[in-house]
Amino acid sequence: MTVRRVVALVWALACGGLHAAVALIQFARADVASYDTAIFEEGIRGYAHGGWPIVPIKGADYNLLGDHFSPAIALIAPFYRLFPHAQTLLIAQAVLIAASVYVVSAWAFKRLGPWVGGVAALAYGLSFGLQSAVESGFHEVALGVPLLALAGVAFVEQRYKAVVGWSLPLLLVKEDLGLTVAAVGLALFLVGERRRGIGLAVAGVVGTALEVLVLIPWARGDQTGYAYALGGDGLLAALGDDPGRKLVTLVVTLAVGGLVAAASPWAVVALPTFGWRFAADNPYYWGTDWHYSVLLMPIVVVAGIDVMGRIGRMRWVGVAAMVVVTVLSVVPNDLIHSAFASRLNPDGWQATDRSRAAAQVLKLVPEGVTVDADIGLISHLVTGRDVRWIGTETMDGPPDWIVLDHDPASNIHSPTSVINYARERYADQHYVIALDVWPFEVARRR
Repeated sequence: MTVRRVVALVWALACGGLHAAVALIQFARADVASYDTAIFEEGIRGYAHGGWPIVPIKGADYNLLGDHFSPAIALIAPFYRLFPHAQTLLIAQAVLIAASVYVVSAWAFKRLGPWVGGVAALAYGLSFGLQSAVESGFHEVALGVPLLALAGVAFVEQRYKAVVGWSLPLLLVKEDLGLTVAAVGLALFLVGERRRGIGLAVAGVVGTALEVLVLIPWARGDQTGYAYALGGDGLLAALGDDPGRKLVTLVVTLAVGGLVAAASPWAVVALPTFGWRFAADNPYYWGTDWHYSVLLMPIVVVAGIDVMGRIGRMRWVGVAAMVVVTVLSVVPNDLIHSAFASRLNPDGWQATDRSRAAAQVLKLVPEGVTVDADIGLISHLVTGRDVRWIGTETMDGPPDWIVLDHDPASNIHSPTSVINYARERYADQHYVIALDVWPFEVARRR
């Protein structure tokens, strides 16, 4: 193994450790992110035991393939079978990110040399998109990060058959990534690979159409429309709603690729992700937080390295942009949220009253029971238990336990009383308070 590959491996391992630490610290503190980790844990648990990815959180007998078509998460099932914990998913996501860091870093050193390549490796490994992804819990798109890194490097090295090979599996990661596959086909077309480009573009569009129009309704068992389709208001929002925030997101994303990324034909692969995010009427899609930028990171960095390898002395422009955005990604500021800055410090990893109260709840509620829960502790309760979200319309009978989070800082707007919730939803059942330790309230069915 060459020196540059050793350095890339060491950097990838360091990044994997940092990103895993962010996710595990947040989990240990019981800080609220979303309930997505819990959803995916239930789905992966189904795969791990040889069944369908049934997710009670989403409803009675709810097949996760009817929400998003993401069968690729089954790759994590063997590891979950050995280590059946939510942390397994969080570590798996960090490993996938670390794999992409190795691919990008090794190629950056080869293409740009040790110093400029080192800046690019730092910019990618510490990028805000990767940080925000691990801080928001596990998501299926993490499986696409190394695939896009490998496809991008193969594209710039003109290994076009490998580009197709690394891109097609994205169809199994998430249904909308067929449009990203089609964009890879467009990139191939732009560099003269017309036959492969057209074929890949058609495969991407047809794949997405098949998944959205046929496979997702089949898994859901009904004919209702696709839940994540963009409406008319969303298209108008692309032009009028909060353009400043969207512009900031666009600029800092391109800055991870040294701004010069826009001059690479590989940059067109980012267009579908930018398109659906900015065309949606959901404000969460427009900024730099959450996991929505994670797939853009390998795209823009590879595109930036491609251009910097061709512009000679002018590459200092890209280096300067990468340095600035990397600094913003690791220090507290008002422009980019830094998960590293907020989590990897003494205040970030110390136990809190909330985490201690959460430990009491988890000790009290036994495994093997059914639980109704809000988002507060749902990702912690789901291991070893059948957990349903309180906002789900269809449930399979009354739960054994109910757990609510009353912390206003959590901003999840749960019912103010666990007993009142039980009376309204399960009038023929009798529940008693089993634990009331701020901010959690726990009731048990008598």
